[in-house]
Amino acid sequence: MRLWCRTGLACLAVMLLASACAAPPHKEMDQAQGAIDAARAAGADRYAAAEYTAAHAALQQANEAVKQRDYRLALNHALESREQAQNAARTAADTRATLRGDVERSRAEIAALVAQVRAWIDGPASARTPRTRRAAQQVVTQAAGDLQKAGAAMQAEDYTGAQRILAAVKERIQKVVPAVAGTPAAQSPRRRR
Repeated sequence: MRLWCRTGLACLAVMLLASACAAPPHKEMDQAQGAIDAARAAGADRYAAAEYTAAHAALQQANEAVKQRDYRLALNHALESREQAQNAARTAADTRATLRGDVERSRAEIAALVAQVRAWIDGPASARTPRTRRAAQQVVTQAAGDLQKAGAAMQAEDYTGAQRILAAVKERIQKVVPAVAGTPAAQSPRRRR
């Protein structure tokens, strides 16, 4: 009797395993598709493209395996797709947070530089160097417009685009700052005795 129970249990386990792979893994494939959709919503197509593409490819392989009635392989690909999509979502969230922080720091740094140049423009020292003043005013005016564009890019969560804009603004302002700082009245005044 014990031998029959052990043999029966083994047969039952084999039948359950076989029946589990006798049907397409629709549930797992749907979960993988849901994870891919969530990853896309998290910006994985932009910020974790490699993982996102791998998740998509694994789901396509799962679909191909279903067409060939290899349900075990389809299950493996579906599970791999879900895992890749979840990794893509995490990577995208981390990358977005890092980029957002970098962009906000750049905006603050540029705002400080613009304030420095504006203070010089509004001060008496700028009257002594009209050519430098005009150049500084142009850079400040252009910087204001570019900062608005960078702000709009941030609103659209295009942090890489905002980064590009801010890098160009910073480069232009940094070319003006030495000229502004180098004027005689911009240097710290010393009293003569």
